[in-house]
Amino acid sequence: MKMDDVIARINVLAKKAKTDKLTDEELQERDRLRRIYIDSVKANLVGQLESTYYVDEHGNKSKLKHK
Repeated sequence: MKMDDVIARINVLAKKAKTDKLTDEELQERDRLRRIYIDSVKANLVGQLESTYYVDEHGNKSKLKHK
C-alpha cells in the first residue's frame, strides 16, 4: 500500500471518528495504518541520520555515532 493511500485512509477514519463512533474493525484498521505510518517515519529518519555527517572546526567530516 502506498503511503499516500495510508495517509488518506487514516484521514478518512479520523474524520469519521469526529462525527460517528468507529466500529471495532475500523479501530483495528486505524491502529494498523497508524503503525505503518509511524514505522515509515522512523525508518526514514534512521536513513537520514545514517547518511548525516558533521564537520568540526578543522573541516574534518565525521559520521554521527549511535547512542
